[in-house]
Amino acid sequence: MKLSLSAAELLAQLQTVTRVASTRSAVQALSGVMISAQNGSTPELLATDMEVGLRLPLQAEVATAGSTVLPARLLLDVARSLPSDQLTMELRSAEQDVELISGSATFHLRTLRAEDFPTLPSPSPDTRITLPAEAFVQTISRVARSASRDETRPVLTGILFSASAQELRMVATDSYRLSVKETALASPLQGSLEANVPARALQELVHIAQQSSADSLAVSVGQSQVVFELGDIVLSSRLIDGQFPNYRQLLPESVDHELRISTAELTDVVRRISLLAQKNAPLRLSFVEGKLTVSAQTPDVGEASEAIPVPFHGEPFDIGFNPEFLRDGLESVESDELVLKLISPLRPGLIESPDSGDFVYLIMPIRLNA
Repeated sequence: MKLSLSAAELLAQLQTVTRVASTRSAVQALSGVMISAQNGSTPELLATDMEVGLRLPLQAEVATAGSTVLPARLLLDVARSLPSDQLTMELRSAEQDVELISGSATFHLRTLRAEDFPTLPSPSPDTRITLPAEAFVQTISRVARSASRDETRPVLTGILFSASAQELRMVATDSYRLSVKETALASPLQGSLEANVPARALQELVHIAQQSSADSLAVSVGQSQVVFELGDIVLSSRLIDGQFPNYRQLLPESVDHELRISTAELTDVVRRISLLAQKNAPLRLSFVEGKLTVSAQTPDVGEASEAIPVPFHGEPFDIGFNPEFLRDGLESVESDELVLKLISPLRPGLIESPDSGDFVYLIMPIRLNA
């Protein structure tokens, strides 16, 4: 294998593909990036940690076809340091290394065992549906923060992703909060799907899509894998086994208080007062006629409070929330106003988009000390 290419091109693609390479596998090849240059096809960079796989095109002139695997992070560091914008890469099989020449610099990088690098899944034309990339990205961004990071409950580390007719829906929960986003599509889909996809894979897809000019995204779901195609970029991910919680039964059918509040005003207050909610201290929301007071108190640190007018009527009550979770919900609304729905101090609260109700964020309360 021998390639000639731009150092800037190599660096740009490595910065993306290296994020997928494994950092903790006992299989050395999984910590590497495969450079594949086959006759008649565009050269590619490939990486995987066995959960997420990524294939990126590499604009290069191929003098000799072939493929090899190099340590991903070392190659990235080398690419960052090259003295010239042009470089050549040549696999030297006898020496089991790749010679990289850029300007006056020459590197010899030992290869990893290419036989240990797994074959990445390919798209399945039979199950492929095409979605608008912007709608897909926006929907992920609204719910991703609610996905769990607790690997002992793997089913909650995913985002339940479904698409049919003219609707795209994503749901995420870590059992302390729940996000549901429904996005109406301009055109009906040719097919339908539902899958629980690791949140990490979808967040990586968001990162790639934000740097891509592609308008559409193709998705195909197999028995245990999902494959996303964004132009020439292909991201694959395993699907999460297990039954995703029945989130609909968690949403209350009726509430006692429904308040329409300025999103920016409440979010700013929560951000400020949260500064004094440290060491797992909750935010206290105190409702009285026509007013909401947000307060926090941390022993040995300090306390803070701020009041804003709200259309509250009825018996006063206090409710406590995790400040980070509350802030996440408020920042995910993306509209000038929000609807805050409350039942009692010990029942979940709801933050919703006004009118359309296309976004719902449920947050469990924290029991407050008197």
